[in-house]
Amino acid sequence: MTRTEQDLLSRTALGVFRLNGQFLAVSEKLARPVGLTAAWWQVLGAVLHEPLPVSGIARTMGITRQSVQRIADLLVYEGLAEYIPNPAHRRAKLLTPTETGRDRVALINPGHADLAARLAAELGEEAFAETARVLERLSEALDAVTAPDKP
Repeated sequence: MTRTEQDLLSRTALGVFRLNGQFLAVSEKLARPVGLTAAWWQVLGAVLHEPLPVSGIARTMGITRQSVQRIADLLVYEGLAEYIPNPAHRRAKLLTPTETGRDRVALINPGHADLAARLAAELGEEAFAETARVLERLSEALDAVTAPDKP
């Protein structure tokens, strides 16, 4: 690894860490008025289109299963989600949002759409789409180089 490559890695990591903080702050701001936290919204969002086991949510979000389990249990307790049987695995139930959970997430949509429109206007539609592609590619590359069978 050259010094330039190390510098690029550091700049990229610091940029992503800053973005993560910015996204968490804006997510809290959008979610709080509807009685959610950013973490609750994140977990509910992961299961809006299909129920998933806690381990699947954790893999999708890139966080620990234990973190997701804690949030999932809180969502169930609050009536925002429920566990349903998993035909593929008797013990690993699937998490799915309740109607109340779906309604809460839907209440965030106007603020979410407004933020998306403002970012698109600031960046330009093409650059915004390219940003998403680059971040997705970066995540795939990081997975590839840090896979358990890699040194």
